[in-house]
Amino acid sequence: MKFTLSIAMNPLDQLGELARAAEEAGFASIALPDSLFYAETVDTDYPYTPDGSRFWTGETPWVDPLVATASMGAVTSRIRFYTSVLKLGSRNPVLLARQVGSAAVLTGGRFGLGLGVGWLPQEFEYCGVPFERRGKRVDEAIDVLRLILDGGMVEYHGEFYDFDKIQMSPAPPSRVPFYIGGHTEVALKRAARVSDGWSSAMMKLEDLRSTIARLKELLAERGRADDPFEYQAVCIDAFGLDGYRAQAEAGVTDIITMPWVFDGVGFDAPVEPKLEAIRKFGAEIIAKFEE
Repeated sequence: MKFTLSIAMNPLDQLGELARAAEEAGFASIALPDSLFYAETVDTDYPYTPDGSRFWTGETPWVDPLVATASMGAVTSRIRFYTSVLKLGSRNPVLLARQVGSAAVLTGGRFGLGLGVGWLPQEFEYCGVPFERRGKRVDEAIDVLRLILDGGMVEYHGEFYDFDKIQMSPAPPSRVPFYIGGHTEVALKRAARVSDGWSSAMMKLEDLRSTIARLKELLAERGRADDPFEYQAVCIDAFGLDGYRAQAEAGVTDIITMPWVFDGVGFDAPVEPKLEAIRKFGAEIIAKFEE
């Protein structure tokens, strides 16, 4: 079992201190959220809350996750970083490959790429990308990313992306793992087909249990039952040592958490109570969980 610190919606001037504290406390990774902008009006509900509402506002601070990776990577030496998850549907994969490769190189290979399609039509429209056929476009974009990031002179000729031989150097020092987000059957099949793991949004334990079981079925169907595969989870109803052990029994391999929430500390609070919560979590949860 690994533990990952989420830094979503925290003031950006706190990120370096949070990353250093997480590394010292025994966290394996930092999860970096993604949001391009806050649209005043939206055409569809947010898919991961019961009533479809967004739990942030136009004033909530966000940072590009790849820029944040480079910044926090510069003040740490061991902890890993991964996007949870970056919205691929509205981005150009050739440009994104340059950014991901840079983040991987500058962190010495301590970077994983969590990917989702994206739920907001305005993000596609305002970035000049059609919302229609977004799933097929993302599947092709994933192929482009993998091809370029694996290094060397490559070319690609597909339906949505087409380019002659190019090379981006330096290539990442190690293979960049891809993690797929999403709770739909299509997303789970995509994860089983092309990724090194799956990343959840907010889910209850029983939903995680059934989703992980389904993913294992899909992996077996593709002959990948014995392949290494991560299950990254944001569980909303199982906490503490017993709760985390229950998550492990359900198949979770990486618990994403925000320790200060358990102490009633808000996102916009000063950094010191958050640092104390991270240290407490390391001593009372991570260390004991490993005993």
